[in-house]
Amino acid sequence: MGAYIANESAPETKALAVKGARVIMGQTISFPVEGMSCASCAARLEKVLDRLDGVQASVNFATTRAQVSLSDGHAGMADVLAAVRQAGFAPATRSLDLSLSGLSCASCVGRVEKVLNALPSVQASVNLATERAHVSFVPGVVDVPTLIAAVEKAGYGARLYEEQNSQDEARAQQRVWRRAVWEFGLAAVLSVPFVVQMIAMMAGLSMMDMPRVLQLVLAGVVLFGCGRGLFRAAWRALRGGAANMDVLVVMGTGVAWIFSAVVTLMKLDQPVYFEASALVVTLVLLGRLLEARAKASAGAGMASLLRLQPRIAHVERSGGVVDESVDQLAIGDVFVVRPGESIPVDGEVLEGQSEVNEAMLTGESNLVPRAAGAGVFAGTLNQTGALRVRATKVGAQTVLASIVQMVQQAQGSKASVQRLADRVSAVFVPAVLVLAVLTFGATWLVTGSATTSLVHAVSVLVIACPCALGLATPTAIMVGTGLGARAGILFRNADALEQARRLTLLVTDKTGTLTRGQPGVVASQTAEGIQPDDFLRLACALEQNSEHPLARAVMDYARAAGIAPVAVEDFKAVPGQGVSARVGGQAVRLGSPDFLSQNGCVVDSALVQAWQAEGRTAIGVAREQTVLGYLALADEIRPEARTAIAALRARGLRIVMLTGDNERAAQAVARQVGIDEVVAGVLPDGKAAEIARLKGTSHCVGMVGDGINDAPALASADVSFAIGAGADVALETADVVLVRSDLMAVVDAISLSHATVGKIRQNLFFAFIYNLLGLPLAAFGALNPVLAGAAMAMSSVSVVSNSLLLNRWKPARRSAFESSPSA
Repeated sequence: MGAYIANESAPETKALAVKGARVIMGQTISFPVEGMSCASCAARLEKVLDRLDGVQASVNFATTRAQVSLSDGHAGMADVLAAVRQAGFAPATRSLDLSLSGLSCASCVGRVEKVLNALPSVQASVNLATERAHVSFVPGVVDVPTLIAAVEKAGYGARLYEEQNSQDEARAQQRVWRRAVWEFGLAAVLSVPFVVQMIAMMAGLSMMDMPRVLQLVLAGVVLFGCGRGLFRAAWRALRGGAANMDVLVVMGTGVAWIFSAVVTLMKLDQPVYFEASALVVTLVLLGRLLEARAKASAGAGMASLLRLQPRIAHVERSGGVVDESVDQLAIGDVFVVRPGESIPVDGEVLEGQSEVNEAMLTGESNLVPRAAGAGVFAGTLNQTGALRVRATKVGAQTVLASIVQMVQQAQGSKASVQRLADRVSAVFVPAVLVLAVLTFGATWLVTGSATTSLVHAVSVLVIACPCALGLATPTAIMVGTGLGARAGILFRNADALEQARRLTLLVTDKTGTLTRGQPGVVASQTAEGIQPDDFLRLACALEQNSEHPLARAVMDYARAAGIAPVAVEDFKAVPGQGVSARVGGQAVRLGSPDFLSQNGCVVDSALVQAWQAEGRTAIGVAREQTVLGYLALADEIRPEARTAIAALRARGLRIVMLTGDNERAAQAVARQVGIDEVVAGVLPDGKAAEIARLKGTSHCVGMVGDGINDAPALASADVSFAIGAGADVALETADVVLVRSDLMAVVDAISLSHATVGKIRQNLFFAFIYNLLGLPLAAFGALNPVLAGAAMAMSSVSVVSNSLLLNRWKPARRSAFESSPSA
């Protein structure tokens, strides 16, 4: 979200009115501007704006706002914003989501996007599956009431979406669901006599015919009572100058009912089609119910994320512990988490010891020990002991909130494959109306029967359904991003999810990506006659007071072997070389081979050189002038790195290591993980240049990294992956965030991309083939209106249900995915 300053409906803005894409002139508008660094910037921008015909501008550097007065018939607001950008600045934008109502098909989506994007400075994307619009705009040029008014003028409902109102939305959705169930139930009951009559007619039992007046009443109640929502939606669409699926259904069923009513009331010798209008509406209502339930299932991944954070926290107040809403917690508040409870916000443990299930973040079900000084995260599950925690991040700042926001952003975005469906749906309804008219005319010319022509035209209107086209991509994206979030893979947008499958070359950083990013002891060797425990005890004693990374690695290695340090005297540190002390009256040293040699020790040069050739750091421990043994330290290879690289190569990807480390260390790591191509000694800007060079070789290039120095390369790649434990700037730059800091997550991300895009393609095929086959059959009379209505009702359900089959996808590492409480 771009930064913006002051109230979006600033007092300088006078009666902003919008007519299409043109702003009505004769007004003063104030809007924020980004990129001004000094007063001369403001003066230059003001000069540029004053050059526009009919524009008077005043730019204030202190408030970073531009105020422009527009005259009738001259330059418009679009010209003003373009001039700001051409001057090297940018109008500050705000992004928000609108909750929409009244959407029934892809043509509705296109209509809402069209009216929103017609507003100056607005960029909007509407998602049919979530019934939400993501809107970016320049505050001061457009405000929220203007956005809502534009949507309502188009015939739909809109209100500002706010996360804290999700419970209210859930209750509202329940009310809508109950009303829809009641309407369908009544329609089904009233349609039963028509079904019985149809069965009797097929069996040749003419005595089962209902009186036509009764048919008129029953069908009228179904059509205008239970189906009144269809008529309202159709009227809103027509009033807004558009036609959608509701218009098609209402026209088809309405024409059939009116024709039948005229025949009945005038007692004409013509067949009636009350059963068609009643049963089609009933089937449409059933399809809407099934579709709503399926869409809710598609969004279940997001719902499970939202449920992870508890509503109540046990907060310390005035010497006691009280239960408060999590929304009331502030940074610095101290709260208690009991065994079996979820942690309400991010924090730092002050007291207590426990094990925490962090599967919702990392995708791993292994319990993580947490004690004083450790960090804990909202939504994770405290298992064994009570913890006293100080809040460090609350509300939208928590890691869980960031995950939810990223998943929502991805679910609300559009994949490029959706553009084809959007283009088709934009002309679909008008084309169907034309086809229905042509069908009526052509059938009348061929058969000479107005009744037969009407039935064929009604079938065309009823079977046409752009809903399946509108739902094909967003439902698959919803399921795919939800599955990714549960597996610790966060896609920033739908394009990232779609493009990951296209990768042909993957560039990976070394430190922190293929390796853990911290040194560890990888080998040790003692001199003849020296016990390993005695050797480690001396090494541990010499390093126990040092904070150097190598010292911590030695201490960790000794602790893992159960070795405790002994006391030392006369401790001295020689920067960059080693340390010395006295233990039991004897001089002991630990340090580099050169340091030991300088103090009269004989070093095993062959062993040291062999280790150094493998990219390892060798240190030795000596007592007096006798070397007791050696330790080899290196940045530890991630345990899954070799398996992940092999899996990626099995998918046909070319793997290149790109690192700023020296050639020898890089080659050593490359050999261990199975990478053949290495580019070493590259500075951060050089990494971005190398990515650009590789992209120029007709490859779709991905980049995996974790640090600040990787950010330029991540931004340059076609698809970028950030290891979740990495720097914030890398996480903000990357297209895909791997929360669990596991290279196998890259394999899973590509696998999920293939699975999701496969479902999208299947959905689009079903949607297109359904209409390509159904419309000609209806036009030639091979489908009566009832069968057409049933087919139409099931088309959207089949597409959404096919998206739900994506839930069968499993990540390569399944433990957390299947055992997590959130799963």
